[in-house]
Amino acid sequence: MKKFFYLVMLLMVTSQIQAQKLTQDDYNRAVSFMPDNINNKTVFNLHTDVQWFKNNSGAWFVHHNKAGKTYQSVVFSNYKIRPLFDHSKVAHALSKVTEKEVDANQMELSNIERTKADQLTFNFESKTYTLDLKSYKIQLEKEDKKEAKDAFQTTSPDGKWIAFSRDYNLFIKSTATNQEYQLSQDGVKDYEYATYYGWYDVIEGENAERPKHFNVNWSKDSKWIAANVVDFRTAEKMYLLDHSIDSLYRPKLLSYYRGSPGDTTMVHVKPVFFNIETKKEVKTKLPKGTHINSVAVEWLEKSGQLLAGYSERGYQKEFLKLVDLNTNKEEVLIEETSETNIDNFWFRALEDKRKIIFLSERSGWRQLYMVDIKTKVTTPLTAGNYYINSVAHIDDDKEEIYFLASGKDATMNPYHQQLYKVDFMGTVKLLTPENAHHLVSFSEDGKHFVDNYSTVNSPTKTVLRTARTGKIVANLTSAEVSDALSKGWEAPQPFQLIGKDGKTTIYGAIWKPTNFDATKSYPIIDHSYTGPHTQVFPKSFNNAFTNQSLAELGFIVMMVDGLGSSGRSKEFHNHSYKNMGNNLEDHVLAIQYLGKTYSWIDTNRVGIFGHSAGGYDTGRAMLAFPDVYKVGVASSADHDFRMEKAWWPEMYQGWPVDSTYHDVSNITNAKNLKGKLLLVHGGIDENVNPSATFKLAEALVNADKDFDLLIFPSQRHGYQGKVRNYFTKKRWNYFVEHLKGEKPIWDFNWN
Repeated sequence: MKKFFYLVMLLMVTSQIQAQKLTQDDYNRAVSFMPDNINNKTVFNLHTDVQWFKNNSGAWFVHHNKAGKTYQSVVFSNYKIRPLFDHSKVAHALSKVTEKEVDANQMELSNIERTKADQLTFNFESKTYTLDLKSYKIQLEKEDKKEAKDAFQTTSPDGKWIAFSRDYNLFIKSTATNQEYQLSQDGVKDYEYATYYGWYDVIEGENAERPKHFNVNWSKDSKWIAANVVDFRTAEKMYLLDHSIDSLYRPKLLSYYRGSPGDTTMVHVKPVFFNIETKKEVKTKLPKGTHINSVAVEWLEKSGQLLAGYSERGYQKEFLKLVDLNTNKEEVLIEETSETNIDNFWFRALEDKRKIIFLSERSGWRQLYMVDIKTKVTTPLTAGNYYINSVAHIDDDKEEIYFLASGKDATMNPYHQQLYKVDFMGTVKLLTPENAHHLVSFSEDGKHFVDNYSTVNSPTKTVLRTARTGKIVANLTSAEVSDALSKGWEAPQPFQLIGKDGKTTIYGAIWKPTNFDATKSYPIIDHSYTGPHTQVFPKSFNNAFTNQSLAELGFIVMMVDGLGSSGRSKEFHNHSYKNMGNNLEDHVLAIQYLGKTYSWIDTNRVGIFGHSAGGYDTGRAMLAFPDVYKVGVASSADHDFRMEKAWWPEMYQGWPVDSTYHDVSNITNAKNLKGKLLLVHGGIDENVNPSATFKLAEALVNADKDFDLLIFPSQRHGYQGKVRNYFTKKRWNYFVEHLKGEKPIWDFNWN
């Protein structure tokens, strides 16, 4: 009897295991939720971009549904929404003009403008057409054969001078007489005037030249000219080998100038200024910076006056100065200081008012301030325990500033932003009261704005509102997800818990498969990006499908923002400063919390993946928390900040480089690996050089650790085309095999 019982139990367990094996249908479901297969194909209007007519008469937008797309317009005179044109007639007219069939429901039109009440212009297949809305005749516009603009010379605003460079020096030439004048005298190769450092300037070959550039900044009255002298003489390069060129049987050497944290051998940049009347340089006290902290110059209306903004190396001091070249006088208008870092300073000059507005975290929260250019007095315009994300619009005449802020309403999720306006007296008014995340776009005249508002589990509504009151005057589109719901899809489930400091609430969300069964147990995968400059909590509904494909293969997928990420208080953000190796502590707490809360989450089977800084997270998770994270896929990762581009680590891990860089390196912690780790990188990635991935691979070999390595020889930082699909398949199946313990399927269709 006992043998019979055990046999029955064994058959039941075997049957359960077999029932849970992945099939082609599971992969087909996963593919069906890929962005290319879902956006405006099975789900519609997750986010609607609205284009404003230049004459401020209204706007146009595209409404999507199962039948296709329709071009709609809204006019400001009565706020009525109508089709922009008769789609069948336009398709018929285009078919005649182009001599090929055009589908009325799938036309791809752009740059639509209302030139007259009954006339539109638009682009179709790279050509411009005029449409008569009465006769529906379409005319191909003649190409405007303007002379190609010379990228290596610039004409002054008054048209009297042409600036150009020759032999690494700056020259000007009179347009009236063709007389040339040499402004700089000491330019030589690698110490060059009127050029700039190009972040993605790749040099091909062993002794090749870097790409040529020309750039100057004329004053508004044409009496002054600003430029940079760029010094490459002691700068070091990073290198790549391109193995992907079919016609070459040896790799092509690629290089680019890029400083690493702590380097002194960097590209240096110094601003220089010339008086057009005297043809002489006017010296200033503005500093020579590196390519990551050079001086930015903005001319004012008053002749010879300019604003100069720059940060000191290490990003703990930020300056905005008023410089008068007429008197050689420099005055500090704004000085920001921080014991950690300043990574989100922003300002805008309101010259007619002789004011400058700026965003600062000096109070502990990012707030709006105004400084008087004449008196140098700074006045706070807003105050409170909330975070201003951005300034959306400024009405100089009415002295009103429109800004997007999160956390002002304590009853709302602190990542959901709303639109407010504040006047110069500091009176703040809420314009978007809905408890949601609001994404706005203002009309050119500032009288209206479009608002896409939603949450990750409440579908998007796109409305037109008046800027004065925020009143909704037209409902434009609503997200349509009925097909997804019919498949069993449910929106991601937000969650919250107390973070590692024992007091602060942190937020995340989880995705479940559409065939979710609460009686089963699912592995959980952490989709991570703790890069301190951003956050990943899915704020709006257009992020609702972000991780659905992976979830369809039988996983719970999590995204969470722990202490140290951005968008909240300065204290919250500071947790990551010189401490990026501990950014995942809150992720571990979240996984433990979810495991205790939901019986269907198996915290003994935890995976993680991420790209770039998220790839670093993946390596860090596998090496710093090896008993929590069992499987990881790290793509294009900066595994050792000492090998990264200088600005990002110096901003967040600090400068000068110290022992903390060693401590948080994945390379120096390679010996801790216990689980299964796949390292992936593009072979010609000039953003995050693949050298750290190779160095980590070498360290893992030396530590006798089992791991996997995948290099895409033709890819840069983002993977494209077939490679993107290949990588997605590889990542899916890595988790299927090593986290679920099932046999993955390789051959399936992407459509």
